[in-house]
Amino acid sequence: MTRPEREIAADELLGIHGLHAWYGKSHVLHGVDFSVKRGEIVSLLGRNGSGRSTLLKAIMGAIATRGSVTVNGAEMAGRKPHEVARAGIGYVPESRDIFPDLTVRENLLLGQKAGGGGSWSMDEIFDLFPVLRTRADTRAGVLSGGEQQMLTICRTLIGDPQLIMVDEPTEGLAPKMVAAVGELLERIAARGVSILLVEQKLVIALDICHRLYVMGHGEIVFEGTPQDLTAAPDVRAEWLEV
Repeated sequence: MTRPEREIAADELLGIHGLHAWYGKSHVLHGVDFSVKRGEIVSLLGRNGSGRSTLLKAIMGAIATRGSVTVNGAEMAGRKPHEVARAGIGYVPESRDIFPDLTVRENLLLGQKAGGGGSWSMDEIFDLFPVLRTRADTRAGVLSGGEQQMLTICRTLIGDPQLIMVDEPTEGLAPKMVAAVGELLERIAARGVSILLVEQKLVIALDICHRLYVMGHGEIVFEGTPQDLTAAPDVRAEWLEV
């Protein structure tokens, strides 16, 4: 079936239009619409079970979907995850998925773009998060949770994505490491990489994002700036607060 044409803004990197998704017979996403611009940090907020992680998997082509997912105007819906990745979308899952028996350096090498020539060298990655340089030849399985999270983000980054989707990066981390993750994401965005951030901690999500969307029951229920959300206590009470 031919999808209806829609006007795509010149600065739009990722565009989602009328996206539905299923786990088996369970209908989880119900016509989601949103976009991410080049060099922009967008936070995706909502309670657990609202559909945020499902949305990231749907964008990557990991579950059954209907609707439109465009990257730089090219349709990605129905593509395999590796094809979406090659189009410039990086994915950092909540589970981190490092290779614990490989060293930090070996984990990073696995993330490198085929054939090389990416925008990020190994030295630049180590400069971005210096502790990885000191642990370069250490098995990733002995790193702290925060260090493993940094490694996962950097492994995705070295694959040269135009946008990285990061799912709950601060879950279970100490406050000092939470701040370090936020700083890392801001430094990445300053290099022109867009970020779609799923984050439960509102302080970090609102502090670093340019725009945000709130999800509830598999739909977008609010969109705006952090200032807009601060001025909407009814939205926070209904869709975010416990």
